Amino acid sequence: MVMGDIVTGCDVLVVGAGPGGYTAAIRASQLGKDVILVDRYDPGGTCVYRGCIPSKTLIHIANLIYDMKNPGNAGIKASVEFDYGKIQQWRFEVVKKLRDGIQHLCKKYGVQVIKGEAYFESSDKARITSQEGTSTFKFENAIIATGSHPDEFPGFPVDGKIVINSNEALGLMKVPENMVVIGAGYIGVELGTMFAKLGAKVSIVQRSSQILTRFDPEVVEVVSQRMKKLGIDIYYNTMARSLSVDNNMAAVMISDDKGKETELRAEKILVAVGVKPNTDKTGLENTKVELSESGFIRVDEKRRTTDPRIYAVGDVAGPPFLAHKAFREGKVAAEVIAGLPSAFDNRAIPLTLFSDPEIAVAGIDEESAKKSGLEIITGKFPFRALGSAMTIDRTDGFVKIVAKKNGEILGIHIVGANASMLISEAAHSIEMAAFLEDLAGTMHPHPTLSEALAEAAEAALGKVIHI
Repeated sequence: MVMGDIVTGCDVLVVGAGPGGYTAAIRASQLGKDVILVDRYDPGGTCVYRGCIPSKTLIHIANLIYDMKNPGNAGIKASVEFDYGKIQQWRFEVVKKLRDGIQHLCKKYGVQVIKGEAYFESSDKARITSQEGTSTFKFENAIIATGSHPDEFPGFPVDGKIVINSNEALGLMKVPENMVVIGAGYIGVELGTMFAKLGAKVSIVQRSSQILTRFDPEVVEVVSQRMKKLGIDIYYNTMARSLSVDNNMAAVMISDDKGKETELRAEKILVAVGVKPNTDKTGLENTKVELSESGFIRVDEKRRTTDPRIYAVGDVAGPPFLAHKAFREGKVAAEVIAGLPSAFDNRAIPLTLFSDPEIAVAGIDEESAKKSGLEIITGKFPFRALGSAMTIDRTDGFVKIVAKKNGEILGIHIVGANASMLISEAAHSIEMAAFLEDLAGTMHPHPTLSEALAEAAEAALGKVIHI
């Protein structure tokens, strides 16, 4: 293809090559559509370059270093040194492998990838600007998958040096001696814990009385107690009020709900207060696409926007901001465009938090169920009673199941070792409308952490054996 003034046509134009975008492009191409995928960067999006993959790579290394330094009572003694620059190089290699893999898949399935920026001129036409020039593309359908970016916090402008966001935190070439984190959502907790394990003194400023406000308080309590043991200071019901910088050291003035002021000094200030959608400068005003009050694109269960030709998937279509949600949405949008009876009708979207210990959730929590007027029963099984957890010396946490009075499973909440690896069975159980008896009656291999799921189901049924 030669860029220029000639209008080029395609069946599907996908704008944004993150998890939702490249998945949508590949699936549409598999279904026989002529697809163009455009992004200013290489395919992969925030997840590959600035989110899931680099953060989990570094969290894994931080956990490994910390565990070697703190082996518990297993009779191990070790002296550990690490080169953070080389760790970052390894993180880059992981990212590169995934980037190359996605590029290979796009080529394999015939997706035409353009490195550039797209601007909608109308509901069936977009202008793409790249290094080769500018060209106009006429499309039958478009899928917007432009993602999101870290939000800002008033009075703390990100300069990339002292005040940083999550993108820049993951790219640091040395571990700061001390760090203040503004916000205790999943990014603040994950990265704050990671840097604490690597040796930084971490303080977290949280405006409410709980970190991770969207999770069950009983689950969160396990993590907050662990963070305290790691030496992380959490300032609850507190706001960051002002910032001053002197000789590359920041001073943050905070105040709690009673008016008490405290000054925190740190090398780095990490702003982790959520994300905003990437909808600016995309020409959406030239289409019939409507935005919600918070700026995200409105979509229906088929991921179709208020413009019948245009779909939206991933972060730009609203929370939860999860790569696996974007994967699913991308497939749905592509299949709907191809005429298949597809819809985003999942009963549960699993959430995973790579804290210490990990948190993973599928379905609703106890409080939400009660607010909905449902009669429920619950069952809980602690990791401290689980043989497998004892063998790996990871006994903090539990599995908690929320079910209707008739036994239909509504939600499963896990806090503990490898919770992220256990939650898929929980999500599948809810997706298949399973009952407590189904989960309790499924044999789980012994000794494994997955036994806690069956044990929790038995606890809800009143027939648990091991507690």
